[in-house]
Amino acid sequence: MPLTHHLIDFDNSEIAFRNRSNAELRRAHLLFKVMNNAGLVKTGKQLVNLAFAIRFPISGILRITIYRQFVGGMSIDDCAATIEKLAARNVGTILDFAVEGEERDDLFDATCAEVIRTVEFAHNNRNVPFSAFKITGVGRFDLLAKVSEKAELTEDESAEYKRIYDRVESIFRRGYELGVPVLIDAEHTWIQPVLDNLVLEMMERYNREAAIVQNTYQMYRHDAIHRLKEHHRIALEKGVKFGLKIVRGAYMEIERARAAEMGYPSPIQPDKPATDRDFNEAIRYFVENVDTIHFMVATHNEESSNLLAQLIDERGLPHNHPHIYFSQLYGMSDHITFNLAEKGYNVVKYVPYGEVKTMMPYLFRRAEENSSVKGQSSRELKLIEKEVERRRGK
Repeated sequence: MPLTHHLIDFDNSEIAFRNRSNAELRRAHLLFKVMNNAGLVKTGKQLVNLAFAIRFPISGILRITIYRQFVGGMSIDDCAATIEKLAARNVGTILDFAVEGEERDDLFDATCAEVIRTVEFAHNNRNVPFSAFKITGVGRFDLLAKVSEKAELTEDESAEYKRIYDRVESIFRRGYELGVPVLIDAEHTWIQPVLDNLVLEMMERYNREAAIVQNTYQMYRHDAIHRLKEHHRIALEKGVKFGLKIVRGAYMEIERARAAEMGYPSPIQPDKPATDRDFNEAIRYFVENVDTIHFMVATHNEESSNLLAQLIDERGLPHNHPHIYFSQLYGMSDHITFNLAEKGYNVVKYVPYGEVKTMMPYLFRRAEENSSVKGQSSRELKLIEKEVERRRGK
């Protein structure tokens, strides 16, 4: 169904970049220009990895370029200025301690403790309405895969899985104690089963009064609509609140390659229009069930954002309905974030934080995403150029 009218003018660059100085705009322009070139992104990634390997002092350069664009700060406290700046524009913050791919228990414990600190910080700061984490930040990927496959675990592995379970439980329990909803990120399909089972169990325990435990569904999976409707049904049956976030998804190439290599049907939609169709169908389903679903639509897609805004108006719901949130990543799609916030919708930015070196996998993904998502970088570039022109013409 094509949109009949556009409620939000996402071309309004003045609102999008109101709190960016001319110098900041020039910096962002240069960065997106580089990211528009897939070859440069690939070379840059290799050079950065090499620089870290040979201990070349590259952190300073990264900190004032790509890190500054997409990261809120080094620590929770370091993000205070970013949180305030967003709050001044009616935008909330989700602090995301973006550590991933670790292998050791002491590091998993440290990440778990840090995530709990973000929950406690959110409890004391009304501009931080959610907390979020990745299960691969608190547990070993290969073990999660083994549990998902229902393979038999050794005694050591069983003990290790119990530690993962305890970490996840302690995060959600703290969210429950402090009344802070906690989003758990989606993962690769072959470790998602253990994650879904954990979330459903934790929902039953902690979502009696509020949607504290919230799952994430990647709509590029062709079973995503079915799964989320099934999980909604289970939540209703058990008399618990259902909370979730939808994203289009992040691991498409890896998923397709693994399916081909191991000879099972690809879990991914056949094409982008199929993903878009299911994404928008999910939005319609959420709005129809807004009384029993607390949901976040995390997207950099203007049509999906406009669809949700339009459905909210059609249903006569308040723009700041407590069950409905829009979300974008920090440093991207400010034209969507701030134009929605200007109209009074609930909007949050995912604000990752951490040391420069530990943030590199996240930053490389942002750079690759901007060079591969059709027109993403050029869209950002055009809007920045439009705003530079507008300011010149003043």
